Order: sequence, then structure tokens, then C-alpha cells
Amino acid sequence: MQLTDSKDIKASPEVVWAAILNPEVLKECVPGCESLTGSVADGFEAVVAQKVGPVSARFTGLVKLSDIIEGRAVTITGEGKGGPAGYAKGGAQVTLEPIEIGTRLSYTVDASVGGKIAQLGSRIIDSFAKKMADSFFERFQTAVEGPEVEEAADEGGEKKGWFKRLIGG
Repeated sequence: MQLTDSKDIKASPEVVWAAILNPEVLKECVPGCESLTGSVADGFEAVVAQKVGPVSARFTGLVKLSDIIEGRAVTITGEGKGGPAGYAKGGAQVTLEPIEIGTRLSYTVDASVGGKIAQLGSRIIDSFAKKMADSFFERFQTAVEGPEVEEAADEGGEKKGWFKRLIGG
């Protein structure tokens, strides 16, 4: 299954780039993510709990970032094993482009599954994969844009959360 889409994010490409490399942000954005540890250089170990149709599984696996073009593009790939439920693997090619309101994040997602989950049929799998990709990138957009809204609403001008740590404020 392949899916292509884009999001216009109200933040500079530098802020979006820093966020996409930040494990705290990635963990927050992956639906069902229980843990994400590691680094950009070595990859991340992840534990994700999901229900696909009638099948519930806890996937453990590795997420790697590759084909990095600083500030402009990255490929995110991952593979997880869900025990008797099977496995899921996929990737997203992500590109960033400056636009008037901030950054256009474009992505192409490719996903596949095997084992018991694959027996559910392509319609259910494709629908689930689309939902996961859409959810990740919507959460990512909210994570990047949200703190700016909080910051603007904060009377003391105090920057909050991961955004504060991200920009060193």
C-alpha cells in the first residue's frame, strides 16, 4: 500500500526539521506508541500497541532514519514484530519545503504486513495503514504548531514543553 500527501505546517523548516528528529516528538505522534528509545544515528527501538480489525498486537521493532538531507529530507523506515499476530513494516519518505506560512511537509508512505494480520484482507489493511499515516502526520502538525499557540497565550512569555527544549529557550 502506498499513500502520498502533504501538510502545511505553520512553523519554519528549521523547527519542523528539529521536531522530526526529536524522539520525544516522534513518540508523541506515533499512535499507540508505548516507548521509543535510541538516537537518530543508531535508530530507535519502539513498542507500539495496535488493534487492526479484530486482531490486537503489541509490536516491538526498530525505526531508522536514512537518506538524510539536512533540513530538507529524510526517510523513516520501521519494522515491528507482533508475535502470533504477524509483522508490519513500512517507511515514509519525507521532504520539507519552505512556503509563505511556514513549511510544506510532503510524504510518501509505503506499508506492508504479514502473518495473521495479513489474512484480514487488503481493504482492512490499506484502511488501517492510511489511518495510521494520517494520524501520525496530523499529530506531528499539532505537536509542531501547538506550542506556538500556547506560547502566544502565555502572559509571561514562557515557552513550554518540548518546544522550549527544542529551541533552547
